[in-house]
Formats: sequence, C-alpha cells, structure tokens
Amino acid sequence: MSSSPSVGFSFSQALSAQAAKSPTPVSEAPPKVEPVAHTTSEALLAADNWQRGEVQLHCVEKWNETHNVVSFRFQGLTPVKFNFKPGQFITFKLDINGEKIYRSYTISSSPSRPFSLVVTVKRITDGLVSNYLADTLNVGDDVTVTGPDGIFNLIDIAADKYLFLSAGCGVTPMHSMSRWLCDTTTDSDIAFVHSAKTVNDVMFADSIASMASRSQKFNLNYMLKSDDNSQMLTDKHADTGFGIGRLNLESLTRLVPDYQQRTVFVCGPESYMADVKLLLQAADFDMSQFNQESFGDSSAMGVKAALESNPSTEQFMLSIGDKDIPLTGDQTLLDGIESEKLPMIAACRSGVCGACKCQVVSGTTQSTSTMNLTADEIAAGFVLACSTKLTSDVQLKM
Repeated sequence: MSSSPSVGFSFSQALSAQAAKSPTPVSEAPPKVEPVAHTTSEALLAADNWQRGEVQLHCVEKWNETHNVVSFRFQGLTPVKFNFKPGQFITFKLDINGEKIYRSYTISSSPSRPFSLVVTVKRITDGLVSNYLADTLNVGDDVTVTGPDGIFNLIDIAADKYLFLSAGCGVTPMHSMSRWLCDTTTDSDIAFVHSAKTVNDVMFADSIASMASRSQKFNLNYMLKSDDNSQMLTDKHADTGFGIGRLNLESLTRLVPDYQQRTVFVCGPESYMADVKLLLQAADFDMSQFNQESFGDSSAMGVKAALESNPSTEQFMLSIGDKDIPLTGDQTLLDGIESEKLPMIAACRSGVCGACKCQVVSGTTQSTSTMNLTADEIAAGFVLACSTKLTSDVQLKM
C-alpha cells in the first residue's frame, strides 16, 4: 500500500488548537484494564505513538454494553500510544473460515486516553464479521488492524458549538468526540441527542451521563420509542431530556433550542441520517455546518445503479505493479483488483466508506464518490476503488 499524502495528526497540535481553553480531564475512571502480561507501566509510558499504518493489537478486556453490543479494549502487542483523530475508524484484517475479510469499526475511545483502544461492535442478523468478533474474540487474543481513517472527526471539522445526533451504533464516534472534548477542555458546548429503541438499547449510558453531569454545557437528550424505564437514565443524570418517537423538528427545537447556531455531526443508519438531513434542510439550517458519517451499503448500491444505467463496452487496461488487468468502462477498480485477488480493504460493503482508497499514478478515471478523501488526497490522485471506473488505461498504486 502506498503512503498517503501528509495528513498526520499531532496530539500536541490538537491540544493547542483548543486555544485558551484550560485542559482539565474528566475524572471518571474507565473500566478496569488487565494489562498485557509482558507490558509494564514503564514500557507504556516510554512507548512510541502509533499514528498510522498496520498494528498488532492484544485484547485486554471485553464487556457487554447492552444485550447485543460488545466492547473490546486493546493494547498494542508491542506497547504503543494510540494517536488518532476523535471520530476516526480502524479496519480489522481477519481470517474467517480461510477467507480474508476486512471490516471497519469506529474507535469508541478517545486519544486523550492513549494507552488503549476501544472498539464497540453490535451483533446483527447474519452479520458475518460483527457476530464473529462478538462470539469468538476474547481477552488474550491478538488481531491485526490498519488505519486510522476517516474525515468525520473533530480535528478536520472545526466547531465552536457542537450538536451530536446519533442513532444505534452511530453513537460510537460521538462518544469518542465527547470524551475528547471533556478530557481536553472545561467549557466545550455540547448538545447530544441519541435515538434508541428502548432504555436497554442505550449504549455508553453511564459514561455519557458522567460527562454531562460534570459540565454545565453538556446538554444530554434521548429519543426513545416509549418512556418506559426512562427513570434509569435520569438516575444517572437528573437533567437528561427526552423525546418520544422519531426525531422531528418539534422535538429537536424543544431539546436543543439553539440548534441553528451549532455545527451538526450525524451518524447512524442510512435512513436515520437521510431523515435528519431532510429535517434540517426543511428548517433552513446552514448545511455548510452539516456533517455526517458515510456508510457503504446504500452508496455502493447507488454506484452499482449508476454504472448499470450507463454501461460501457470500451475496454481499458488497469496496471498494478507487474499485473495488467483488462476492464470495461462499466467495471470498477475494485472489480479488477479483486479479480486478481490482490489485497484491498473494501470494508465499505458493510462498514465505513473510505478504506479502499488507492492512488492513480497515470491515466484518467471517473468517480461517483470521494467520501472520506481529504482535499490533499484527491489532489494527489487518490480515489475510492469501489466507486471509480476507468476512462483510459490507468497505472494504479496500492
């Protein structure tokens, strides 16, 4: 895999970017971590930063967030400090039944607590990787991941006042972002509205309530299908706000009266994000302040439909190293890469988009998506293999 343009993240620079805000970490104790047997406190303190690339992780803790959601805490097999942008994701490189599988998951912990990394996974019906991890990955096991990736984060998106809107597992980047803000500043203005089916489906309830209770500028709210057992959430944070049913303009205005003055971050199922976007557009919200995480299922379908609606019989040559792969104009780069069984992380088929980026060295292409590519990466010729087709012979670098 070729190196990306310079998009590195400096923890110290990010802290200084919080200008004039005095860093006062939240004192809430994280769940107890049993350290890797050969890792000493001295080794952790002296560890180098992991900022980008492949890294081997050792699972040191596993716990249930809800009845169908599991969190894993990892440390580096070789001690490292995890340095990433709050909201980014990593990609697991797995071998399941003899098949190499790649899947991306948002990091639910924060780089303000750099000595371990937490990933949170929800069991889903017929979910090959999620269920595999939930059922078979245990304390003491090792995994290989790569990353971090993703421009849906607090460093690439600047804001003064935050509005986090999430549903289901879409709360994972919001938890990382909230933890970062609460650990590194004392006056971050956060409004948080999370949608869940029931109280028992609320993820990170204790952690988020603890953050809200420590900050007068953390406005915590939930949208639930019913208010049954809502007392369980107010017991954790007395000022928790509630709405019943799906998020709409009336409930948003009631829960967050100043939403028009905030920078919005949205993450959740595709249907939820589409509804929120339409809601805000109808309210004449400044959509330049609207940011959403991009998942791959619907976008991949859209790419496929676009290609099928405009089929091409032209044939071009895709060159990767010493391999020449003939492709028609209606095939994607990913089709060619996978036809030769070349290593490519195509996690956007069921996870977060952006992991299959590669660099066009020469030739021309047409892309239907540049999700999660930075301006610098696009300028350097990076494209997403899953949504790019050839318009000439192309030399590709992976």
